[in-house]
Amino acid sequence: MATEDLPLQFARTKRFSLGVPRGFTVSPDGDRVLFLRTANGRSTTSLLWLYENGEERLLADPLALGDGDEVPEAERIRRERARETSAGIVSYATDAAVRLIAFALSGVLWAVRTDEGVTRRIPTAGPVVTPLPSPDGTHIAYVSGGTLRVVRADGTGDRALAEPDGPEVTYGLSDHVSAESLERARSFWWSPDGDALLVVRVDNSPVQQWYIGDPAHPGRPPRAIRYPAAGTANARLSLHVVDLDGGRVDVDLPKEAVSHPGGEWTDPAFEYVAQADWSEAGPLAVVQTRDQRSAYVLRIAPATGATTALHHLREAHWLEFVPGTPASTPATGLVLTTQEGIRGLLMTGTGVRTPEGMYVHELLGTAGDRLYFMAAEEPTEAHVWSYDPENGFARLTEEPGVHHAAVGGGTVVLDSSTLDGQTVTVLRDGVPAGRIEVLAERPVTRPRPRFLTLGERELRAALYLPTSYEPGSYEPASSEPASSESGPGRLPVIVHSYSGPGWQTVVKATSWHQAVNQWFADQGFAVLSVDGRGTPGRDRAWETAIHGDQLMPVIDDQADAVRAAAELFPELDTGRVAIRGWSFGGYLAAGAVLHRPDVFHAAVAGAAPTDLRLYDTHWKERYLGHPDVQPDHYDRCSLVAHAHKLTRPLMLVHGMADDNVVPAHMLRFSAALLAAGRPHTVLPLAGTTHLVAQEGVIDTLLRMDLDFIKKSLDLRTAEPCG
Repeated sequence: MATEDLPLQFARTKRFSLGVPRGFTVSPDGDRVLFLRTANGRSTTSLLWLYENGEERLLADPLALGDGDEVPEAERIRRERARETSAGIVSYATDAAVRLIAFALSGVLWAVRTDEGVTRRIPTAGPVVTPLPSPDGTHIAYVSGGTLRVVRADGTGDRALAEPDGPEVTYGLSDHVSAESLERARSFWWSPDGDALLVVRVDNSPVQQWYIGDPAHPGRPPRAIRYPAAGTANARLSLHVVDLDGGRVDVDLPKEAVSHPGGEWTDPAFEYVAQADWSEAGPLAVVQTRDQRSAYVLRIAPATGATTALHHLREAHWLEFVPGTPASTPATGLVLTTQEGIRGLLMTGTGVRTPEGMYVHELLGTAGDRLYFMAAEEPTEAHVWSYDPENGFARLTEEPGVHHAAVGGGTVVLDSSTLDGQTVTVLRDGVPAGRIEVLAERPVTRPRPRFLTLGERELRAALYLPTSYEPGSYEPASSEPASSESGPGRLPVIVHSYSGPGWQTVVKATSWHQAVNQWFADQGFAVLSVDGRGTPGRDRAWETAIHGDQLMPVIDDQADAVRAAAELFPELDTGRVAIRGWSFGGYLAAGAVLHRPDVFHAAVAGAAPTDLRLYDTHWKERYLGHPDVQPDHYDRCSLVAHAHKLTRPLMLVHGMADDNVVPAHMLRFSAALLAAGRPHTVLPLAGTTHLVAQEGVIDTLLRMDLDFIKKSLDLRTAEPCG
């Protein structure tokens, strides 16, 4: 370990994700907690564990079960959508009592009971994906080859419940949009009595077919994928109720929303099934329009398929749903997302809303009449809260950080990440009753972020200075802003931000990007990370400020943050500023050197979506509308269209097996740069998808980023390229 530096440790620990407990499930009586975790901070095999009576017990070890390396194609796709970095048992499901657990290994179905501890192989008709036990634990439903099937828990009676009626039809699998953009991983749900299921039928035939090849292996045929790019056809989705006796009822979903918000582009047709569930009150579904401005919360009559609209949700820009909603308790009624100024919760039975100024990230669960949710009052933190009509709102966590939880009965499992590390605490009736071990390694480079609030827009930022750097004082300067001229002892700057929808990097919690930022800082840089407009955690005005333009507001925030940070820290050399990032962060980095070369002097752009017409319908139309109706939005935000503006060093990095931001993004941008006579560097990663985690790739890539930035900033006084 003494000779291992941060990049190599980063690769070998899969971004410090190994050894971290996750996927918590608490039994309704609060007595049992299930979770997944690798055996240590280097093992890549995820195991199934049980916490009971204050002790951890291993329930299932994939290596002992003879797990192979091959997984069904549908499972490989599911893992890619979930950004799964480990192998072994990466997901599981239970019955209502959390006694029977089912999981798949290399397409084989396994089951184990918490009161027996003996893992049994369940015979099935084919490779298994997404198994789910019935609430009473007597059956297990699963998908194989696009067919929804069911088998008894004792391994008998395997039979098909819904079979594809076309080559591009599946039952019980999520389409690309639902899995990638709506984060709806499941597509079938049991009735409480275990006698029927609500299932999504997906017809992918309208979706255009793309091909992902492997240039490193020209003898292999390309892989065909159905990818619904912005402005093109989505998969056709429908809902059906199927029972164990072979009966089937088609759900009568509405075609269009009435009283729909207007705008330059409107499309009131319901194309998305955002969420569904089946509780004691009956099956429920949330359907959303193509333009994402309307959604109906529907109650379904399982005997007839008739639907009743319980609520019509509307939003002028786009609707966002709090994960975990809708939910209900007898006392609160249906709990829905509300977006009036800030993303919160509405308890329809009482009319109570979450307090003003509280941004709700997730509804975590219910126990009796009590709701548990994760919310922020300050963007750099997120805490666990509870609500019930008798006691009102109460905050369960105090230490600055990002806190998550799983609940059941009187038990709350608090998963807390602070700047000191991660802990998992089991609370019983509000009192600490034990801990679940976190086995992840600590980075060999200790992050030292300084949290800042910068500029008129109060941008949340984190600044990393070299561990050994001692300028004498880090107190804010009261003098005039520092000169942009470089000088001895001044620190060149690297901006490393994501700053896109769905993810914050400036939080008071331990994370892989903090360790990476500190490593770059220790190479002689000041590293700045900024959460600009469009990021979550603040309010709707902040999130929707990028509507129609996903690029320039975000770039302006990064540029303003650099200037504001230099006013506070005169040791920052604003004459030598590089920017690096991945995915949206890569898009930001490339856009920054195109449009603001006065501030940004070099960039490393990884997996950048350079032509937003090539990204998927739900994610891009949410922010930019329809490309045929509002082409100016896409032209404004396209990097390809502005390639001729490049005057700074730029390195493009892309995984050649990426089926999320496909390699065409990088190739088209590079071609446009060449056509405009703009020199640049291209680094293709053979066999790599959107998530880069392989040892020998991610560690080498960090070193190459550093080398490119050092060389590029040393050439800052030379003639601009092109």
